[in-house]
Amino acid sequence: MTRIPAAERRAALVEAAIRVVAREGIAHATTRAIVAEAGMSLASFHYAFDSRDALIDEVIRTVVAREQQAVVPGPADFGDFAELGHGVGLRDLLEAGLLRYLDHLRVEPARELAMLELTLYALRSPERHPLAVMQYARYAELAAEALEIAAAASGARWRIPVAEVAHTLVAFTDGLTTTWLVGRDEVAARRVVAAAADALSRMADPA
Repeated sequence: MTRIPAAERRAALVEAAIRVVAREGIAHATTRAIVAEAGMSLASFHYAFDSRDALIDEVIRTVVAREQQAVVPGPADFGDFAELGHGVGLRDLLEAGLLRYLDHLRVEPARELAMLELTLYALRSPERHPLAVMQYARYAELAAEALEIAAAASGARWRIPVAEVAHTLVAFTDGLTTTWLVGRDEVAARRVVAAAADALSRMADPA
């Protein structure tokens, strides 16, 4: 029987946990459910992780490290519009990026629901609160980068620090994510997108 290296074993368990949380919720992401998903034994689990909580912590770190479109539209959402540049206003670029984010949300709602569950899980435990802080700091970084791309492409200039605008964008998309997951109302979601684009564009001076 081939021995699986420890790093590969850990990675496989993390991926299995992500799938279980996305499909069934964190309450059902038991050690037994995760090892069954990974096709491993409980002994293999304990060889890789000290506890379920240690695995979930690693899941949060992994998802935050790789996630580019979990709660905010990332640079890629605006980057494809950068070549349009001339004649395309900041507000239209922001709306286009947010609509692309909505497309991501529509394609993988289970993943986004899992992200929300993992955030709340981290917030409920004082020792895991820094993981939630790290998660949202990453979202803010991605949002700021995307906003700078949109401003440069449209020739606009932010009147307030882009970090503050990014915080507002994260708040808008947090609300958009939650309300869409609850109601799956496309019309309402597009209204939120339009309102967010209006509000954010007013924080900049046009070209």
